[in-house]
Amino acid sequence: MCTLHDDSIDIAHVRELNDALRTTGDPKRGGLVITRALTAYGEMFIRRAITAVRQFNTFTQENDPWQEHDMAFLDVDGERIFFKIDYYDPTTRYLSVDPADPDVTRRILTIGLAEDY
Repeated sequence: MCTLHDDSIDIAHVRELNDALRTTGDPKRGGLVITRALTAYGEMFIRRAITAVRQFNTFTQENDPWQEHDMAFLDVDGERIFFKIDYYDPTTRYLSVDPADPDVTRRILTIGLAEDY
């Protein structure tokens, strides 16, 4: 099994696939999980949080050291939230053997309150 940070994984392609899921929300690109704590803020807050995640593009060496665009913390309406993309096999039971290969990877985007992480 490959680890994400070895030379056999195409990180640029991982980043491209992560950005595609994060910015479009297309269910063909992966799934979406909203944490229970974030749902307690209501539907309108959830919509603003999703929009903020889709529009986020301030990746730096500090918040994205592996250059995957897979996680960040940001503020929405004065609340600190996070998003995180994880890589699973197509059944979502196991980790993906190659996150750069969409045929063997199902991406799951989780959005929650920072305190959930």
